[in-house]
Amino acid sequence: MSQYAATITWHRDDQAFLDNKYSRGHTWEFDGQVTVPASSSPHVVPLPMSVERAVDPEEAFVAAISSCHMLWFLSLAAKRKLIVDSYRDEAIGVMEKNADGQLAVTRVTLRPKVVFAAETPATNDLLTHLHHQSHELCFIANSVKTIITVQPSES
Repeated sequence: MSQYAATITWHRDDQAFLDNKYSRGHTWEFDGQVTVPASSSPHVVPLPMSVERAVDPEEAFVAAISSCHMLWFLSLAAKRKLIVDSYRDEAIGVMEKNADGQLAVTRVTLRPKVVFAAETPATNDLLTHLHHQSHELCFIANSVKTIITVQPSES
């Protein structure tokens, strides 16, 4: 068993609270001494109560899925002696009502573009196989109900 921790901190300071117009800005702190500015999404709570330049939970959710997929992809490629020069994913998450009528991130589309080293033979079939394996192994993908689609772009 592994455990993962994050510390989420918000302070009211001198803001009013009961009018519901307080800042949603807060911080996420992780064990590596990294602090990330966070907020509600401006799509959910309008500005200025949200902080546009901060990471919101929905973005972090999409990033976690994408990051987990990428880390598995890189590991699988390395095990096959395939040299990856770069990996970029412009992932998109869609929030809408789910089958129960609740707002949820129902779909995430990963759109990875992988560039292999010139001496690395990588066919489209191999790329598809590696992405499929990565999806199957991703801890985050295995933890959510969200539909995750992988649409790799050609290098």
